[in-house]
Amino acid sequence: MIIAILVLFLTVVLSSFLVKVFPPDNSRWLKMALAFSGAYLFTITIVHLLPDVLLGNPNPHSVGYWVLAGFFLQLVLEIFSHGVEHGHMHTNHHQGHSHAGSMPFLLLGSLFIHSFLEGSILVEGNERHTGHHHAGENFYAVLLGIAIHHVPAAFALMSVLLSRIGSFRKAFLWLLIFAVGAPMGILVSNYLIKDNVGGGLVFTALTGLVAGNFLHISTTILFETSPDHRFNRNKLLATLFGLGLALLTDIF
Repeated sequence: MIIAILVLFLTVVLSSFLVKVFPPDNSRWLKMALAFSGAYLFTITIVHLLPDVLLGNPNPHSVGYWVLAGFFLQLVLEIFSHGVEHGHMHTNHHQGHSHAGSMPFLLLGSLFIHSFLEGSILVEGNERHTGHHHAGENFYAVLLGIAIHHVPAAFALMSVLLSRIGSFRKAFLWLLIFAVGAPMGILVSNYLIKDNVGGGLVFTALTGLVAGNFLHISTTILFETSPDHRFNRNKLLATLFGLGLALLTDIF
């Protein structure tokens, strides 16, 4: 659990420094990273998250309602986050006089909720309750997926914060709200409600919500990285690489 907390926190913190290496208007690498992360998230949702929650639930039909809730919850969250979760920056819009120097509190709040939910499904020892023999191994597959997903999200968020504030130091301090979201979700699930997370309604709700979130984000990413269905070899390779890596986690 400590490893998971450190990985997710440091992933966001270190990824924020990418703005010093890649200018926000150079999005070629970002599109590759998004295609990779989108394919990985979609695959682990299909082969890991959904089987776990379905096999571990006495009423599997109820899972669908939570997945739908998670899908549309993400739709609502993106009204306030403006799609930062999947690499949208909109820095030109935020540089207007009405936004310069202001803090996007709704954006930060929605990203915190999104990150908190992701961390909440990382419960150690969950394989004892789900009935799925891969559940213990899935902890690290899902952890890797969340970490990969947070790299472009942290870059996009820091770009937006810099366009608002203008100071890297101040922007970095606000970025920590996003950085602590997933670790706090891990702590709450592993310490405060662990007895209820391993099975039953809480496990179903959290995993279903996150699965719905992942389905929304990953499909949005995959469609956006191939506008008008134009062939792009590099994006296709990045997508296949993400798919392959996620499938390897199910084999090993």
